[in-house]
Amino acid sequence: MVQAYILIQTEVGKASTVAETISKIPGVIQAEDVTGPYDVIVRAQADTVDDLGRMVVARVQQVDGITRTLTCPVVHL
Repeated sequence: MVQAYILIQTEVGKASTVAETISKIPGVIQAEDVTGPYDVIVRAQADTVDDLGRMVVARVQQVDGITRTLTCPVVHL
């Protein structure tokens, strides 16, 4: 199982709607509105890195109101 944080920038005023929509995507553990350089932070999981990438590109980035994403896989050092 691979987990990652997805940092999301949204259009002005869209953070809550984006977080709510993303929270319903299978594989999303949590989606929160935040302040700072990003508007929404998501914790997600998938079976493989490839599956995670497909989820981000095919599902997350298609949500209306998102302008940019940054995916940060969790590593165990």
